[in-house]
Amino acid sequence: MEHKEAGIIKERAFTLILAGGLLLLSVFSLFVGVIDLRGGSVVAGGLGRLDILLISRLPRLLAILCAGVGMSVAGLLTQQLCMNKFVSPTTGATLASAQFGILLALLFMPRSTIWGRAAFAFAAALAGTWAFVWFIQRIKFKDTVMTPLVGMMFGNVVGGVTSFLAYRFSMTQALSSWLAGHFALVLRGRYEIVYLVFPLIIVAFAFANHFNIVGMGRDFSQNLGVNYNLVLFGGLTIAAAITASVVVVVGSIPYIGLIVPNIVSMFKGDRIRGSLLDTAMFGAIFVLGCDLIGRVVVAPYEMPVELIIGILGSALFVAMLIRRLNRGRKHITLGRDMPPRAMGGMRS
Repeated sequence: MEHKEAGIIKERAFTLILAGGLLLLSVFSLFVGVIDLRGGSVVAGGLGRLDILLISRLPRLLAILCAGVGMSVAGLLTQQLCMNKFVSPTTGATLASAQFGILLALLFMPRSTIWGRAAFAFAAALAGTWAFVWFIQRIKFKDTVMTPLVGMMFGNVVGGVTSFLAYRFSMTQALSSWLAGHFALVLRGRYEIVYLVFPLIIVAFAFANHFNIVGMGRDFSQNLGVNYNLVLFGGLTIAAAITASVVVVVGSIPYIGLIVPNIVSMFKGDRIRGSLLDTAMFGAIFVLGCDLIGRVVVAPYEMPVELIIGILGSALFVAMLIRRLNRGRKHITLGRDMPPRAMGGMRS
């Protein structure tokens, strides 16, 4: 009983630490930039400084928070539904497919609004995600590490097709702004579509128990009376919609949906309802911290947030793969060293 209470206190402390850290970084982010907005400079600078705060700094902060929260939750849903901790919008071809959808919008509807491009990105992201899920459900060798590697190869194929079509129709320069994730161009009136993240997260929280059940397999879901295909389609649709809304506004931000849920699960477990809030806050902190690094390191210039996240995310991803491979080798070694009785007592 005491151990259970200590675990609850530890989880609540983790949540409070995340909330406090997110609040501090958010306030600090408003005052980092070329133009000084610290202290009384906003009041002394008149309406010009206030406009910078309301038109640029505050929308940028909101876009960062939406992107971090959205990509983290999308990764959590994808991992739970695919029953694999290494699957995410980055390793499941969702991100690459959303980029392909934006290219299609630029080719066939060059004068489309941001909502029209978001529709193309969503349709392509959903189609790419379902193609990946359909493919991995039919391969016989379903290893924890092999599945995301297959997804990365599939994503590279989609990315290759995107690059070829962009080069063929002279759209490389127009597409480049959608491929690099950054928040430098986020202004009031050009980012509000990312607000779709929050109602989608509310829906995900409402059906969290269904997603957990589906994550245990088709047979288990059917035994409990849960429509496996419907819930799977709904969860992947939410993940694809979140990814599309983020890509349309700020471009590609890799590895967030892969790294953040794995780190949070070390403290909060694998249940979506119990870890959704912490995953969202930690994802926002991670993206916000990387954005601040990009703004400070080469100030007054700025590094794309995709570069910072790509470096940290790829390093953490490789570390996770090595850890998984080492754990697999230890299990194999222990299995060989155990006597027959310890391995189940069955001998042929």
